[in-house]
Amino acid sequence: MTYREALEYIHSREAFGSRPGLDRIKRLCELLGNPQNNTGFVHIAGTNGKGSVCAMLSSILRCAGLRVGLYTSPYISFFEERIKINGEPISKERLAEIIEKVKIFADKTGEEITEFEVITAAAFVCFSEEKCDIAVLETGLGGRLDATNIINSPLLSVITGIALDHTAVLGETVEKIAYEKGGIIKEGCPVVIAACPAGAKKVLKNISSNMNAPLTEADYRRITNKRFSPYGAGICVKPYGDIELSLAGIYQTDNAAVAITAAEALKNAGIPVDKAHIINGLKKTVWPARFEVLSKSPFTVYDGAHNENGAMALAENIKEILGGKVVLLTGVMADKNYRKIAEILSPFIKEAFTVTPDNHRALSARNLADTFASFGIKATACESISDGVAKAGEKAKKEALPLVICGTLYMYKQISDIMR
Repeated sequence: MTYREALEYIHSREAFGSRPGLDRIKRLCELLGNPQNNTGFVHIAGTNGKGSVCAMLSSILRCAGLRVGLYTSPYISFFEERIKINGEPISKERLAEIIEKVKIFADKTGEEITEFEVITAAAFVCFSEEKCDIAVLETGLGGRLDATNIINSPLLSVITGIALDHTAVLGETVEKIAYEKGGIIKEGCPVVIAACPAGAKKVLKNISSNMNAPLTEADYRRITNKRFSPYGAGICVKPYGDIELSLAGIYQTDNAAVAITAAEALKNAGIPVDKAHIINGLKKTVWPARFEVLSKSPFTVYDGAHNENGAMALAENIKEILGGKVVLLTGVMADKNYRKIAEILSPFIKEAFTVTPDNHRALSARNLADTFASFGIKATACESISDGVAKAGEKAKKEALPLVICGTLYMYKQISDIMR
């Protein structure tokens, strides 16, 4: 199987949709020899922040000298980014080799194995064959019925935060969403949770208690002397002292608190992590499209904010780091609460330019422009992403304002390629 054939096979599974449930992935992994049983996992779920926490924790563990696997979604620039070994995406050839093996057994199940299940099984095979000491595993959607949740006894479960998103699948209250995400908590396995609404926290604590899983809450009070710039942040953390964060954005200090707490929990579980590993790991973390500077002329930041919670975090960053007013370029998925996103961001927008992302779930640029206009923002629907980049960039230069691009990660590669 070639790399192209592997991608064609993976994407052919989109026809089976996204169907929560563990029976299909269990059957597939049984035929593959249960590769997920050969690796120790840190399992991470959450509405926002889980990708950044995955990246931070993976970097900390690599600094500890461990061989670390990382599984995340979606990819940003190219498909192989979803499966990494020691920070490096697996090669095209290796992906094709593993997918060929997974396909053989997926066909034998006689079931409609979904795209996410194929990729998840491939990650398990990769981490097993590459003999990873530990792997950081991000859920796709929810947790309880997510394909990643067939792992038996993770070294640690982490829940980065709970907010309303994917409500049609996960439930329309934070309590219901917490129940789904809390499904990654396993019997006797430690769990770390980030700050979340009181109702959600109660659900997570009840699940942990019922599972005899020792629970630790991230302590944000230990982080002081916060300094922010578009290129990173500085913090003081007890008992580690000053730490530089390579990831920019006010919200990254909270993510760092969760990652530090998770690293300490792993140390308590016998993983060799020390002070220097935490400090260096946070300094070396790489995670694109999260308040990332793409250009200095016009000054352009890409942020993956794609839901209400993300929009609130972005609004805070615009206010505190970018001066309070920006030109916006955005495109969103139609299944997001785009009206609420527009409402949150509108006070900080001089002018908006909207595009239609190249995705079957995308909201049209016209509908999104009309939404911003309803909040009194001048908004232009652009014919294409390249048209949007040109028009928004020109406006940002004219107004001498930063350009912020947000709404979905699916546009990142195309936009970054255009700008670079």
